[in-house]
Amino acid sequence: MLPLVILVAGAVAVAYQATALLASLIHAGVARLRYRKPPSAPKPPISILKPVRGLDEGFAGAIRSHAVQDYPEYEILFGVRDLDDPAVPVIRALIAAHPTRSIRLVHCPEDAPNAKVAILIELEKQAQHAILLVNDADITVPRDYLQRVVAPLDVRETGVVTCLYRATASSAAGQWEALGIATDFIPSTLVAPLVGVKEFGLGSTLCFRAEDLKAIGGFEALKEYIADDYQLAKRITALGRRSFLSEVVVSTTLSDPGWVAVWRHQLRWARTIRVSRGGGYLGLPVTQAGLWAVLNCLVGNWSTALVLLVARISMGAVGGFVVLRHWPALLAAPLIPLWDLWAFVVWLAGLMGRSVYWRNRKTELLPDGRMKDPN
Repeated sequence: MLPLVILVAGAVAVAYQATALLASLIHAGVARLRYRKPPSAPKPPISILKPVRGLDEGFAGAIRSHAVQDYPEYEILFGVRDLDDPAVPVIRALIAAHPTRSIRLVHCPEDAPNAKVAILIELEKQAQHAILLVNDADITVPRDYLQRVVAPLDVRETGVVTCLYRATASSAAGQWEALGIATDFIPSTLVAPLVGVKEFGLGSTLCFRAEDLKAIGGFEALKEYIADDYQLAKRITALGRRSFLSEVVVSTTLSDPGWVAVWRHQLRWARTIRVSRGGGYLGLPVTQAGLWAVLNCLVGNWSTALVLLVARISMGAVGGFVVLRHWPALLAAPLIPLWDLWAFVVWLAGLMGRSVYWRNRKTELLPDGRMKDPN
């Protein structure tokens, strides 16, 4: 009986890999078509809201990429809780280097369970434009980023525009995590709209109308939730809008110094998914083809195991390289099934416990995705 169960689970895992491969190819093809012509939609003024805490690796280059956009009118608001934050001198240097660009440093001393959202609450008050864009502090963007990301909002039904991202790292642990992002997390994001998930939104980019933010209660309504990007997209799409995945791929540099930090980061993601999308979390192991390849080997289903390995490596390589241009997805392709074993261990740990670490700040998750105030 057990070999049959493992065989069936392996078949489902192969079906998922095929779906993710198809989703990756569709997105890559659509993105290529969009890039063939520049956006012709109007270019409304934009307020970029960037909450900052600490000096991430590559931060100076990341924020400079926002200051040199080919876009007529926009402002950049950097929010920090502490003016002694090590990122502040870098921000002030950017302001000095671009005196004609509207760039402001905003002191945001208030706190909340989600410290990032606490900063966004103040930045929302300071923003001058009707289109808002939020992205993480370490995101690097191409020069046509703003014009391409804002264009879908010209269609009234679009409520949130988000972007895929590629990750790089200098440490072995960070490179391992970057491989998992490219070959596991990003393909799963591409599958989401194919299976009817409408509320997807990534912290790498969230572009939306200020009026829609106001309609969901502003950032104030999100201050207790750990997955603020997911909650924002979920609530705006609940207004009758849709989430739009841009053709733009942005970049981030993972600053996690070692394996303990990467483990904590992955565990935070796992427990965040568990409390945000409980049913979906329970089904995650069926997507981990590397796990089912090993189990099929153990019960003697060698042909199924081989098909699983080929399907997993093919999907990961296509999703990681064709979609993201992430070279390790090709160069380290044989390691992709091993990521699934790691991911399964993380998944098991994510089933238990409620504590997570976020920038060395420990907090507890409630069953509905809110966080206990640490104070």
